[in-house]
Amino acid sequence: MLLQKKDNGTLVEIVDIQEIISPNQSEVMGRVQAGEEEQDPERIQKQSLIFPSGESLPRCWIDADYQK
Repeated sequence: MLLQKKDNGTLVEIVDIQEIISPNQSEVMGRVQAGEEEQDPERIQKQSLIFPSGESLPRCWIDADYQK
């Protein structure tokens, strides 16, 4: 899954989909898509990510108490 960093528009490939959809995880492992070489995975804050279309991530992916 590809997401985008809010601050600079860089694309990020999410390594583990379960991390991004879990509201209990505040960070995910992702590979920044820069250049032709595949980058090493790094921890990225979920709050700093959006969909490439510009939409925010669903609240149920970010907030464990979203139903309250």
